[in-house]
Formats: sequence, C-alpha cells, structure tokens
Amino acid sequence: MHRLDLTGISRRFGAVAALDEVNLGLRAGEVHALMGENGAGKSTLIRILAGLDRPDRGRIALDGTELRAVNPAAIRAAGLRFIHQELHAARGLSVAENMHLDHPYPRRAGLVNWRALTGAASRALARLGLDGLDPRAPMSELGAGDQMLVRIAATLISGDGRPPWLYVMDEPTAALTSGESERLFAVIGELVRQGAGVLYVSHRMPEVLRLADRVTVLRDGRRVSGRPLSETTQARIIEEMTGRDVGDLFPPRRATRPAGDVVLRVDGLGVGRLRKASFALRAGEVLGVAGVAGSGRGALLQALLGTLPPEAGAASLAGTPLRRGPRHGWANGMAYVPRERRSEGLMLARAISENIALPHLSALARLRYFLDHRRQRRIAKDLGAEVRLKSASPAQPCEELSGGNQQKVLFARALAGRPRVLLLDEPTRGVDIGARVELYRLIRRLSDTGLAVVLASSDLPELLGLSDRIAVMRDGVLAEIVPAAGLSEAELLTHFYHAPTEETAA
Repeated sequence: MHRLDLTGISRRFGAVAALDEVNLGLRAGEVHALMGENGAGKSTLIRILAGLDRPDRGRIALDGTELRAVNPAAIRAAGLRFIHQELHAARGLSVAENMHLDHPYPRRAGLVNWRALTGAASRALARLGLDGLDPRAPMSELGAGDQMLVRIAATLISGDGRPPWLYVMDEPTAALTSGESERLFAVIGELVRQGAGVLYVSHRMPEVLRLADRVTVLRDGRRVSGRPLSETTQARIIEEMTGRDVGDLFPPRRATRPAGDVVLRVDGLGVGRLRKASFALRAGEVLGVAGVAGSGRGALLQALLGTLPPEAGAASLAGTPLRRGPRHGWANGMAYVPRERRSEGLMLARAISENIALPHLSALARLRYFLDHRRQRRIAKDLGAEVRLKSASPAQPCEELSGGNQQKVLFARALAGRPRVLLLDEPTRGVDIGARVELYRLIRRLSDTGLAVVLASSDLPELLGLSDRIAVMRDGVLAEIVPAAGLSEAELLTHFYHAPTEETAA
C-alpha cells in the first residue's frame, strides 16, 4: 500500500507563517480529511503537495523515498490527482474527448481512432459504476456533479507514470446538489475499495463525519491534531479548528417563544418556473425551503423580493401587497442575502461601508442628493459589531476579507434597513466552520427577536438544524410544508421525490 509523508513542512510569505512545521501522512485505501478555517494553511499545503509552491523547509516522501523534484509533472508521475470545485471543462467537446484532454488521443493510420477513444472512456466510467453516462454526450449537457465524476473517471485512462492512487479533493461538493453529492460519495467509496486514498478538504462537517477514516486539523498554519475519526467528535474538531468551545453546531430555540403574528402571506404565487406557492410566515419563524436543483428554491426568493415580477397570485408583507422591483422590497421591510456573494452580492473592490449601504442610499441621503458618509461609516461599524465582522475598518475593501467575513457584510447590509423578513439563499455556502457557527447563532438570535426568516438551502443538516418548518419544492411547485422537529435527513429526502398522501401545505 502506498504512503505519502509530508514532514516538517514550513512556508512563509513575508512575515506571515502560512505553514509551520506541519506533518501529514496519507495512505492508500483511506479517506483523510483536512480541516481548518479559512487562513489555516490548507490551500498552501495543497499547493505544495501539487508542486505549485515550494516549501521553505520540510520533505515529501513516497513509500519512504524522498521526492527530490517536487513539481506538477513529478507529482503526477507519483500517482497524485487533484479534483477541484472549478473543473474548467471543455463544454463544447464530448465526455470522451474531455476525458482524454490530459492524454494523447488514440490514433489509427494517423487519424483519431474515435472508437478506441470512446471505448477507453466507457471502460473508465464503468470502473466507477458510471455506466449511465454516455461518453459521446456533449459535456454541456451534464450537470456540475456529473462533470466532476467524469473528471475523476478520466484519471483512470492509461497514461504515463504511476497509476493514480491518491486523489486530493478540494471542496468538491461546494457547487453540487444533494443528489450530485451522493453520487460523488459513491464514487469515493468505490475508489477506496479499489485501493486508492483520498485527501478530502471540506467545510461541511457532516460530509467529513460520514466519509473520513482520519482527520487532520490545521489552525493558524500549525497542525493541531491528527487522529482516526473514531477517536474524535464533531465538537472536538470544531474546538480544535477555532481554538474555542463552540458547543452545538446549531443553537437551540429559546425555551419559551410565543407564536408571532403573520408578517408574510403568499397565495398562489407564480413566475416563470415557480407555480402555486402558498404559505403564511409568522414573526420569529424560520421557514426552510428545500428541494432538488431546479425545483424553484431560488425562484421563490427572487419572486418574494420582486426581482422576478409575479405572473400569478399575490403576496403581502404585514398586510401591504408586495410591489414589483427589489427597490420596493428592500424599502418595505424585505432583505435578501444572495446565493453568490462574489458575483451577485458584493462590489469587491469597494469598501465595506459602501457595500452595506448599497440598497439603503435613499435613507442615507442628506438634502436628497448628498450621501451622509459619516452616518454610513457609523452604521457599518455598528452592524459590523452586530454580525461579528472581522476587518481593519469600514473602509477596508471587501476583496481583502475572507469568505466568511464577506458573507457577514451581506448580513450586515440585510440588517441595515431593520427588515421584517430576511430572505437567505445558501447563506453559508463556501464558509468555514467557525464563521458558519457564528452565522447560525446570528440567524437564531435574529429569529428569537422576532425577525421572520426564509432559508433556502441545499444543506440538509442546515435546514433541519435551523428551521421550524420546511417548504418542499418539486418542479416549481411548493408541494408541502412539513415540521422540521424530529425529521431526519433521509425522511426529508423522501419528500423531495414523493408526493404527500394528504395536503400538508399551509
């Protein structure tokens, strides 16, 4: 069985120690999880492992023999393969052609042997139980999850050097649906059964607890722990990652909390793919929105905000009909945290204070045309403290913040108008566990003070841990609303695919 050992790996960038005497042992036939908050050193360690960066000190040894040349070609020849969340597939080419991008195309009489090319792709897919994927299909027809599986299968096509035995997977499920993630987990299991090892990097704790055989935790560039999963717990891993006891991942509700008044009423709302959405949301309630990709989760939030003008039905906020356009939604007490913070939410090059103020400029105006910059900075400072934003000052550009702190800027913006309803679309996507815990506590604290929350998420533990009720979307229809208390992940998944035996939407 192959083994790769990283010993005493150190790397500095100026005065900052990105890695300090880190040890890591990777073995064939097991899944090894690498955990740590953003800035802990995971990315630097992976870059060194890939041969993209050189350590200042330390050694890398394969099966006891030190690797003298550590560059991408040598690492590939040693049998390592890297699977990233950004796959950069050639979408205009077929599955088989994509699988051969790192290998010479088979030829016959000087021409591409398409039969051999397709056959090699088919055999590689079959080894991972992916017979259902057509190697002749255009890559553009595949979802993100299947494209990732194709990328993994491509590593099994014969090439130069040692056959792959170690896969480094960096946040592989960040952009995948729950169903796509399940297929990935099945493939990881098959790789391990065939003798390969996996270094698995993820912010999603349930995935780590499900897949990993061993866990190594980094904090501030140092190795805090490395042990079998059977010898640790979720609470211990989180404490080692953050340096503090965070208790339960999902904070409990207040023991006594009376039901609030209805603040949002939706009756037969429809726009585009969204149809027949009806529910009532009370003050202080967290309503989860669940369903497979394309079921209408995001469309529901967009329709409520007014970004997608309704084509049917109606919705009212505190008895006042919702008007078209997000400007009216924000002005009337609706706030929104988008799914993609970098492309949909933030002006990355602009200051924190400017990003927080963006939907509230009219409220910050003096004499109608002049922005009150002093008040803008004061609000940013106060809200930054409320969401526990870590920054140099309100003038710091958002591009300099970690992913978790960028997400906190969006929460601060949402709270700046003191909303009645908070719309959250994948609010912890790509956020490390420490920031995730803080966001969970913030959501719970806000709902306990009476703010109503609509939470759309593909993270089932997140939905079950935060929601009071869960609205299940199927093919654009809000099919049913079920209580979250006592519901398991498996039971929630069954609601995604099977119609209820009786009407449960309310």
